[in-house]
Amino acid sequence: MQSTRSVAGFWIIAALLLVSLASSAVPSPIYPVYAAEWHLTPLMLTAVFAIYVAGLLASLLVAGRLSDHVGRKPVLVAGGIGLAVSLGLFAVADGLGALILDRVLQGVSVGLLIGALGAALIDNSLERHPTLAGVLNGAVPPIALATGALSSGALVEWGPAPEQFVYLLFGVLLVLMLVALVVVPEQVTRRPGALRSLRPTIAVPRSSRRLFRGVAGSLVASWALGGLFLSLVPSALGAIFGIDNHFAAGALIAVVTGVGAATGIAIQRLDARVGVLIGLVALILGPVVTVGFVFAHSLPGLVVGSAIAGVGFGAGFQAPLRMLLATAAPTHRAGLLSTIYVVSYLAFGVPAVIGGLLEPTVGLVPVIAGYGAFIVLAAGVALVLQLASKDAAEVEEHASEVLERTATGSIRTAAAAD
Repeated sequence: MQSTRSVAGFWIIAALLLVSLASSAVPSPIYPVYAAEWHLTPLMLTAVFAIYVAGLLASLLVAGRLSDHVGRKPVLVAGGIGLAVSLGLFAVADGLGALILDRVLQGVSVGLLIGALGAALIDNSLERHPTLAGVLNGAVPPIALATGALSSGALVEWGPAPEQFVYLLFGVLLVLMLVALVVVPEQVTRRPGALRSLRPTIAVPRSSRRLFRGVAGSLVASWALGGLFLSLVPSALGAIFGIDNHFAAGALIAVVTGVGAATGIAIQRLDARVGVLIGLVALILGPVVTVGFVFAHSLPGLVVGSAIAGVGFGAGFQAPLRMLLATAAPTHRAGLLSTIYVVSYLAFGVPAVIGGLLEPTVGLVPVIAGYGAFIVLAAGVALVLQLASKDAAEVEEHASEVLERTATGSIRTAAAAD
């Protein structure tokens, strides 16, 4: 019988994952305020976006496997403290330099957290619902992005102190989550190699490599779409549709991420490969519909396209994630998750930076169209590879069996630790 402490630990880890990733989306709806107040150009805002992704990727590459050696909780505490400090610094930021410094620290801290949090969630799997950890690993990130964007947009538009209050709110929530880690049992036994694990590397266990090659295109397309909506599409609301309401930008992001989260939950009982195929089809249709209605200046059509894209964002990321996590042993989970996020955030950040650099000379609408074409191309190639793969069904069946066994093993370990 699983102990109350272990069950509570599972939900504390899930809540910390939600708050951490939600806080990373908080600055996006506030960028127009910074731009007006500090006279920031689109190129400067692109630099702020890029520096966050760079810090996150550097952290993932260097410390992505650290929690597999020293334990989850030390890494979570370090990352959580860094993220809380970055939120405090945002609240007192007074210019571009401070904004860049804050985003670097935020990116490094989130990079420390996400691999360890995802692995800790599986380590503390619930006895009654052993597959829920895998579902939440895929569902929580889009829910978090929706929560952060909506909260920030609403507070900036209608709340007090738009450049301070939302950061302080998430900072307090984060500190409460860090204190609650006292309850969470540590499931990882310290083992040698912590310093060696800090060498920048991409770590994919041998058991996961074939599947990783097969689903990498889906990860790229889904997170590139996320980058499009977080970096450029909100700007289209003001430039093309004349909407300057900050909540509207957060709400549009929430359409994509919220539908993505709901999709991930809805497909959890489906064969994961079917989920991948659904995601890839939506990743082709969503950008086409979205860009088409941007050209047509149709706001309702833009919302419809965003919802279709959200299906792709959810299924295109969560189904491959579920399959991959099932193939990794407990001692390789954090490293594999970090590698997944390295690929995902490269796809999230690099096209957005290129788009930001091109926008002043090419124009916003052509950049959005080119960005959408890249997503469609990546999803199309991935779809062809999935349809041509003869062994994908066999890999998925094996992955499901492994997931059941590893989740059960984690529960037994938790019971012994308690």
